[in-house]
Amino acid sequence: MSYIEQSLGANEKIIARARFHWIYRLQAWLALIFLGVFLIGIWIFFQMMIRMWTTEIGVTSNRFIEKTGWLSLKTNEIALLNIEGVRVTQSFWGRIFGYGHIRIEGTGVDAIELPTIADPVGFRRAIETAKEGMVVAKA
Repeated sequence: MSYIEQSLGANEKIIARARFHWIYRLQAWLALIFLGVFLIGIWIFFQMMIRMWTTEIGVTSNRFIEKTGWLSLKTNEIALLNIEGVRVTQSFWGRIFGYGHIRIEGTGVDAIELPTIADPVGFRRAIETAKEGMVVAKA
């Protein structure tokens, strides 16, 4: 069972999950292929892949959650009502291949920057939809 599923509160549902884009994997493999001879490529490859294997990113009906780590655990969680802005950054190639970065800014919290994810605009839309659902439920 994933961390996000384990941490759900009463009546809380998972709205969306972000996933790493295949470009992220490609970057790790290219580092291994071209820099592996120098050992730095092996280090970069495993660092990127372990991050991908141990990271969960999701939006529930109450909050945004990012969990990283395997032996040790680090989480970034922001209540949806405390999210002030969601910034999407996509390069030219990101727009063509459907990947990008997201920066979530909250009240009283440093901004959370996500790695290269697939469909960042769709994930931003999921956050905004969940926020609207919170406002409707509170009214």
